[in-house]
Amino acid sequence: MPPRIKICCISSREEAALAISCGASALGLVAAMPSGPGVIAEDLIAEIAATVPPPIATFLLTSETRAEAIIAQHRHCRTNTIQLCDEVEPGAYARLREALPGVSLVQVIHVTGMESVDQALAASPHVDALLLDSGNPTLAVKELGGTGRVHVWSISRMIRDQCGIPLFLAGGLNVGNVADAVAAVQPFGLDLCSSVRSDGSLDATKLREFMAALGIG
Repeated sequence: MPPRIKICCISSREEAALAISCGASALGLVAAMPSGPGVIAEDLIAEIAATVPPPIATFLLTSETRAEAIIAQHRHCRTNTIQLCDEVEPGAYARLREALPGVSLVQVIHVTGMESVDQALAASPHVDALLLDSGNPTLAVKELGGTGRVHVWSISRMIRDQCGIPLFLAGGLNVGNVADAVAAVQPFGLDLCSSVRSDGSLDATKLREFMAALGIG
C-alpha cells in the first residue's frame, strides 16, 4: 500500500476539492503561526472543513500550546484532527481528550537530532499519530513547519520503529526524492506543501505527477 497523502496549506474550498480529486487522504488547514506559509483565517478553516466529506481527514494546524486555547480554537474551526505543531503544556493531552472526544491528535516532532527520538517516545502514548517535520522551535521566531528542508531520515526511521503509532513524514519531499524517503522511513503518510504548488497555489499538474510517482490515482 502506498502511503497516505496529506496536502497542507489548503487555502480555499477549490484547493480542497482538487486535492481530494487527486487522491489526498487528508488536508492541512493552517491557523496562526509565528512563521511559515499557508496561514488562513479561522473562519475560512471552518468554512473549508465543513465542505470536506468523510473519510477525508481535516487537520487544524495550531501553534497554541495551552489546552484551553487549543480547545477554543478547535471549537471554532471544527476539523476532525488537530495537528499540534509545538510542544504543549503538561497535562494538555488529557485535557484535549476530555474536552474533544472523537477528535484525533497528531503531534509534530521537529527532527533536529537524536533528542527528537526521546521527544517522540514521550508524546506517542498520548496521541494518534506523529508528524516528523524539519522546523526549529528553539529559534527566537519559531519555525513550526513549511521550511521545505529535508531532515535526517535515519532518525525518522528510528522514531517510526520505536513509537508504534502511525507516522507522517514531512520536510522537503518532492518527486525526485519521495521514493527514497518512503524506502528509508516506511511512513504511514506523507505531508506535502511547496512541492505541489506554483506561485503559492496548488498545482494540479504537480500534484498528479507526485501521486503518479507513488502509484496513486
